[in-house]
Amino acid sequence: MIIGQAIELLKAGHLVRRQTWDDNNVFVFMQIPAVISADIVPKMQSLPQTAKDYFQLQFDDEKAQINSITYMNQFAIVHKSNLIEGWAPSVADVCATDWQIYNPSGLKTLTEKKLSDAR
Repeated sequence: MIIGQAIELLKAGHLVRRQTWDDNNVFVFMQIPAVISADIVPKMQSLPQTAKDYFQLQFDDEKAQINSITYMNQFAIVHKSNLIEGWAPSVADVCATDWQIYNPSGLKTLTEKKLSDAR
């Protein structure tokens, strides 16, 4: 499949990978958009203190009327060790035709179990 199809799958919540990637456990996902309220931001481990301080200035500015931060449109790559990094496709990724859905053994079973438990 081509990158456009892979991106549509990412938007739908699927995991994707390149068939030619050396490690079979490397895959990409799209972060779910999230709105983080002002009271949560100071507790976030993923933000440096300088960013938290900047956001606090925005929250405290009555003219700005901002009371949250929003995450949108982010891709991440997951490596075998569960290291997660931001990801943007390279030119080689864009031109590739070997994109595929990543569906490791056990994932479908786990998802079906969660859906079954929710019923």
